[in-house]
Amino acid sequence: MPPLAERLGGFARALLDPAQPVPPGLVGPDGRPSDRRFGVYRNNVVAGLTATLKDAYPAVYRIVGAEFFHAVARCYLSSELPSSPILLDYGSGFAAFIRGFAPASVLPYLADVAAMERAWTESYHAAEAEPVTPAAFAAVAPADLPALRLHLHPSLRLVCSAFPVLTVWQMNVAEGIAGPVDLDAGGGEAVLIVRPEADVVVRAIPSGSLAFVQALLAGRSILMAVEDALREDAGFDLAGTLHDLIHGGAVIGSDHVTMAEAS
Repeated sequence: MPPLAERLGGFARALLDPAQPVPPGLVGPDGRPSDRRFGVYRNNVVAGLTATLKDAYPAVYRIVGAEFFHAVARCYLSSELPSSPILLDYGSGFAAFIRGFAPASVLPYLADVAAMERAWTESYHAAEAEPVTPAAFAAVAPADLPALRLHLHPSLRLVCSAFPVLTVWQMNVAEGIAGPVDLDAGGGEAVLIVRPEADVVVRAIPSGSLAFVQALLAGRSILMAVEDALREDAGFDLAGTLHDLIHGGAVIGSDHVTMAEAS
């Protein structure tokens, strides 16, 4: 008899591939392999995982409709099995899969919408942390700001798209009203997602702010982050960006680095 790991692997592959035979050792009450019984179990697994994806990606589902969504989900299931008994974790690679799924190429923004939905889910379930109050941050001496390194909320996520991804997402979730989107008009959107308290907050940010926050996430000082932001956008507004981050609950602490590290 094959080793247990090999048997379990074959069982998992057979679950998502109708062309696979019933795994050895699985029999019905009559002691014989039962294609029909295993087929029912296989259908239940596929239906359950598809429903999990539908719940996790409601905007994608609404955009493409039931038939297309079930088709892409079925292909995805064959390429990525759950790695955890917690179904919340399933579907992390769905956006990347859509990006390489040829039939989805007619909707070039779809993968970015999926990435945004995944970021929203991760933000919602991220660890709790107490944001810095505006009063506490206001007490920092201006001369100390360049060497300050900000610690951002663990729920903070960024999504950058060459398309108006936030606009498309907003039209296709909750009570959003779908409408035409001019993809030829140019102008993508960068999105900041954070959950400082009970609700996830989603908003568009300019390119300079995106570069600034990316630098902060990489552990850079404010001075270095500003340099990155100005390379992206000469009109970068540091005061406005810091105001939005602090008042939006996106900063949970700070420390100082040496001036050599700061520059």
